[in-house]
Amino acid sequence: MPVEPRPGRGWLLRLVIAFAFAQGAVSMARPAVSYRALSLGADERAIGVITGVYALLPLFAAVPLGRRTDHGRCAPLLPVGVVLIGAGCALGGGANSLPALAAWSGIMGLGHLCFVIGAQSLVARQSSPAEQDRNFGHFTIGASLGQLIGPIAAGYLISERDGAMARTSAVALLVSAAVAAVSLTSLWRIEHARTGGPNRRAARRVPVGGILRTRGVPAGIFISLAVLSATDILTAYLPVVGEQRGIAPATVGLLLSLRAAATIACRLVMTPMLRLVGRAALLSVTCLLGGLLCAAVALPLPVWALAVVLAVLGFCLGVGQPLSMTTVVQAAPAAARSTALALRLTGNRLGQVAAPASAGLIAGLAGTAAPFVMLGALLVAAAGLGLRGGVRGAADPTPETPAPSRRPRAGRNSG
Repeated sequence: MPVEPRPGRGWLLRLVIAFAFAQGAVSMARPAVSYRALSLGADERAIGVITGVYALLPLFAAVPLGRRTDHGRCAPLLPVGVVLIGAGCALGGGANSLPALAAWSGIMGLGHLCFVIGAQSLVARQSSPAEQDRNFGHFTIGASLGQLIGPIAAGYLISERDGAMARTSAVALLVSAAVAAVSLTSLWRIEHARTGGPNRRAARRVPVGGILRTRGVPAGIFISLAVLSATDILTAYLPVVGEQRGIAPATVGLLLSLRAAATIACRLVMTPMLRLVGRAALLSVTCLLGGLLCAAVALPLPVWALAVVLAVLGFCLGVGQPLSMTTVVQAAPAAARSTALALRLTGNRLGQVAAPASAGLIAGLAGTAAPFVMLGALLVAAAGLGLRGGVRGAADPTPETPAPSRRPRAGRNSG
């Protein structure tokens, strides 16, 4: 029987475009939620709670969704995610109380999780092992594009003048819902017909504990958690820092977008950096430098110096997400890749619940700048984990490509 050819590169470009719009909607909505909460009388602790609720529903939903994707197709999760993101944004714009705003923020977070699990599983399933570093890097450019444009748009729409923040933050959330809807135009027939759900029975036999005990998976999860927590706290708390230091919302939006632009630049040069130093060293060095720069945000820097710090920090943070995806995918059993990616996202969401809540507590006790010191320590710990050898190097053999002379292990799908 003739072998059906692998899907062309067009699916990856369309996925990047869809992810850019979906992430752009979320990146516009996150600071808008913070500003709307401020207009409703929230303090630093309340901002931390609302930011944590964004990740609460995904924390419980990630692994079941990953199991479902291992057993079937990836693509149906993408439009479901877009609808939930749009609903959370639109209804959050009409919320007139902090509990309601927190609830709709949680729905938005659940939608983002659905989209990301489906999209990451699609990349893992439709890429060969040799293509995964590159394709995950290109895939995450979509997220960075959204993070570049979203905060600028939010800063442009939100105004503090004459008590207009309540109205303009609501408008920004409604516009976010419209932006999310645009991503649906790129999702038609994005999944290759032959990629859905092979090895369904084998996938059910892979226990979660076994995945978590696989070398490389815990390190990939922790590094991803640390990097995403840094990005998340920057997005949620830089507006609060700006308020205290007299930095206008439009300038805060530009600073956040500068960080995202540096992340895009990092991912465009990911392949030559990997060839030069390898995956483990690149992850460790960038996490260490990122930790020091995160702590520097706590200093009373002028705007130009803060811009330089955020640009270099953005470049460093650009490494963690795509390489942690590849680390987890290549370490996990082939029949449970989506579940492994979901466990990674569970770690991310755990960080998004715990980090903002901790940040809110620390900010209430020690000031708004203190959470950035906490994030610095988290990234330094991630760098240490990489240095101890918990992450495979880019050139290491992977479970998907065993040596021809070796027999496949029992329980490991070799097809």
